[in-house]
Amino acid sequence: MKFDKVRWGIIGCGDVTEVKSGPAFQKVENSELVAVMRRTGELAKDYAERHGVPKWYDNGDALINDPEVDVVYIATPPGSHKEYTIKAAKAGKPVYVEKPMALNAEECQEMITACKAAGVPLFVAYYRRAQPKFLKIKELLESNVIGDVRFASTTQYQKPSEDVKDPSHLPWRVQPDLAGGGLFFDLASHTLDMLDYLLGPVKEVQGFATNQGDYYHAEDIVTGTYLFESGVHGVGNWCFTAFENVDLNEIVGTKGKISFSTFGNDPVSLKTANGTEQWSFEPPKHVHQPLVERIVSELTGIGGECPSTGITGARTNWVMGEMVKNYYKV
Repeated sequence: MKFDKVRWGIIGCGDVTEVKSGPAFQKVENSELVAVMRRTGELAKDYAERHGVPKWYDNGDALINDPEVDVVYIATPPGSHKEYTIKAAKAGKPVYVEKPMALNAEECQEMITACKAAGVPLFVAYYRRAQPKFLKIKELLESNVIGDVRFASTTQYQKPSEDVKDPSHLPWRVQPDLAGGGLFFDLASHTLDMLDYLLGPVKEVQGFATNQGDYYHAEDIVTGTYLFESGVHGVGNWCFTAFENVDLNEIVGTKGKISFSTFGNDPVSLKTANGTEQWSFEPPKHVHQPLVERIVSELTGIGGECPSTGITGARTNWVMGEMVKNYYKV
């Protein structure tokens, strides 16, 4: 399946598409955004007018079946990812779906199966896999500057946001039927996917998930341990009701360690016996753009493959699901 130019349609043109993703489809070579959809038609129309998009819809099926839409980008909450992905696949159209890929690993597998049966590629919006900051970390690991990797640790915690303190108007990100879980699914998914990219797949997982803040039903703290197929160990702690915001990942080897944040703009730091080196990176204005470039290159046959697929995205859903499964059995 090759295209001369990739014509995109967005299902769910909400906040994430305003700067992070939407403009990237119009700025990448051999790519254009031709249609958007939102259930509230007036909002879809407003988005289309502000962003110079020719068509808008208030119905996802109509966008999927538009003959001028080649590829469907699904930017709704995870609760509807499976439904729209399967519909797009049946229409013979490649899919780019937001993260986390779906509510759970089982839904991810259904999406993979549907796209495989239809012969269309499935991409997932773990856009850090294409950003220079994380490519630098991968380069450092592959150059063996920290020797044999022994373990990876993640510490991420933050203050509770004001929008979770009103139980009558909770954001979708803390509603498990829409998000798969709580903020752990929305935020930790980025880190866990990045560790998959840097260190390879995880083969065993154990975790504890509870709710300490009592602002909502979903888990608000998760602690997990995992074993990568390579033999590297991993441990992570995510808390969303702490007193300050901390975002730190460390990959430790026999000759040194690499420290970096998932969401912050602080430098990538390499510490070895020779001292400490740092590299700073400005985040892309449109954070999806480097990954969209990779997708368009693959779909137009220019070269290369997108590093974030349904297969890789499903692995992250599985790891998260294993870490919280005891909480949702209660």
